[in-house]
Amino acid sequence: MSDFEEIKKELLQCRLCENIFPHEPRPIFQGNPHAKIFQISQAPSIHVHESGLPFNDASGKRLRQEWYQISAACFYDPNNFYIASMGHCYPGKKERGGDCLPPKHCAEHWLQKEMAMVDNELYIIIGALAASYIFPKIPFHDLVFNTQTLHDRKAFILPHPSPLNNRWLKQHPKFISERLPLLRKVLHEILGIPFL
Repeated sequence: MSDFEEIKKELLQCRLCENIFPHEPRPIFQGNPHAKIFQISQAPSIHVHESGLPFNDASGKRLRQEWYQISAACFYDPNNFYIASMGHCYPGKKERGGDCLPPKHCAEHWLQKEMAMVDNELYIIIGALAASYIFPKIPFHDLVFNTQTLHDRKAFILPHPSPLNNRWLKQHPKFISERLPLLRKVLHEILGIPFL
């Protein structure tokens, strides 16, 4: 068994949070060591927890169709995207609504191992939580509006595509008008998709 397959097996069997969550942990995983794009986000939603398919929710639909402008088949091809997160399992709901934050020890235990295994060309980091973990000293606005470098590769930082984030998007229209076209150009070039 390869090192990658060993890590994948361990991750899918992980129960580090079984005493924290009110539900059975279900780590969500997609990718292989040759994925072109390494995407990091916050944590799976309840819909993703139930389906086992990452970004299989309203956020994922916006991300794929509106922001990336790629097909679901392209997104879910493990040769294209390695989909990681700060927490691999759905963290549960807060009493007043919204999802709980993922336990920090999940990222501390898994993320560097995953990143070391994948020979990607591009990083896409989604949401303020993931961005602040990876780039702790740079304000989120600066991260979003300037292409970063991570392990000698380009890194695009995006706000979360959740409908709950519409206010931020309205307050920062240049993200839609300027940053997304640049991201799509780079993304489509890497994926071999004609850029319109």
